[in-house]
Amino acid sequence: MLTIPALCWLCASPLALAQHGFCSCCTRALLKSAPVCPRCGLPALSSQSPCGRCIQKPPLWQHMVAVGDYHAPLKTLAQRLKFRQTPALAAPLARLMLLRVLQARRERALALPELLVSVPLHRRRQWRRGYNQSALLAQPLAHWLGCRYETRALTRIKSTALQHRLSARLRARNLKNAFQLDLALKDRHIAIVDDIVTTGSTATEVARLLKRCGAASLQVWCLCRTL
Repeated sequence: MLTIPALCWLCASPLALAQHGFCSCCTRALLKSAPVCPRCGLPALSSQSPCGRCIQKPPLWQHMVAVGDYHAPLKTLAQRLKFRQTPALAAPLARLMLLRVLQARRERALALPELLVSVPLHRRRQWRRGYNQSALLAQPLAHWLGCRYETRALTRIKSTALQHRLSARLRARNLKNAFQLDLALKDRHIAIVDDIVTTGSTATEVARLLKRCGAASLQVWCLCRTL
């Protein structure tokens, strides 16, 4: 009986390892990027030290790890996962995040967190979509890295307008008091997993809540960082 080989999500080449989702050429292309600030993820002269923006006004987290910027083909893949009912893309995209985290460990001695939390969806939006794309990314990452993943650490208690339709100022206002922490995470080293970071409003609101509840350190891991 013949079997159909798994194909790369981008170039449709046959894959030697189906679970990878992308061929080696496409993986290298997706991970190729210009230097970005290790703290905010925005363009910088060096990836080894914080940019001037972060020195003057540091974000609430200590490190950001992003696969790449919000442009095709990564943008297209992220949108397929998020809006087009393609949860099968989650594991291959999570592997790209894993490779980027391991690169950060080699190049800037990034410390692994104790646990991962994913940015939650409001229950009605998750019911309509059928899944939380950030949770689908966090689950395999935690398994591969040997970290704990707290599926119920955060709850979105406020049904908010879609962030991508709002300005930067309205994004921050839209998310105020939108999240609730349901577990004690005091003195824990935590990575917040999200699919796309644009203005950073969502990550900031989640980080503010975790810091207020005593988190020792915070990182933000995402697929795409809008530059």
